[in-house]
Amino acid sequence: MNVELNTKVGELVMARPETMRYFERLGIDYCCGGHRSLEEACRVANQAPAEVLKNLETLEPFQAGVPSPRDWAQAPLADLTQHIVTTHHDYLREEMPRLELLLEKVLRAHGERHPELGRVGELYRALVADLMPHMMKEEQILFPFIRQMEQGQSGSSCFGTVQSPIRVMEMEHEAVGALLVELRELTSAYTVPADGCATFRALYDGFETLEQDLHLHIYLENQILHPRAVALEAVAQA
Repeated sequence: MNVELNTKVGELVMARPETMRYFERLGIDYCCGGHRSLEEACRVANQAPAEVLKNLETLEPFQAGVPSPRDWAQAPLADLTQHIVTTHHDYLREEMPRLELLLEKVLRAHGERHPELGRVGELYRALVADLMPHMMKEEQILFPFIRQMEQGQSGSSCFGTVQSPIRVMEMEHEAVGALLVELRELTSAYTVPADGCATFRALYDGFETLEQDLHLHIYLENQILHPRAVALEAVAQA
């Protein structure tokens, strides 16, 4: 792929999955902001576009055997929705209570010396409060409707077109993305303070892994699942 400053970052990640982790390190949004050009995404992240473009040339190819977003561009949508549930939703449902327990311990032990942890707790709990009903709506409403469309069934819905729930889901993704940005900034990119204990480190490591998983999760939905579902509906209605 010939990468230029006007290349959309979502398309770039699709063509070159190795860019995901590089963008993660730079704070470049490739999921909710996948529609932005590389130049615009760099400026939003306070990165020099020319330098980022140059460094992209040196990235190693995506490791063989590691699941790639590219694999889902042509896969059945039923398989993609199932993958999102079993890989990302199930992970969140298991991981979020574990992080809550770690957070409570860290707040008790370090909250007095690190008052910023109070806001960290607020952000994390807001993230959980957003994600739990969001996943339920996807699993009970949007994903079944997409599977029905793929099977050639008109189905019944209260929203008329698949674009309506997709619009809501993407707005909620934006809200989650904003919480992640503030959480990363407040924790100095999940940097454990000098007096931080092993539990503190486990919490921040968990936050960082959660962020990476959510970025890929949202990318799969915003940049692959949703556009394909809209296109499928358009063909069916033509």
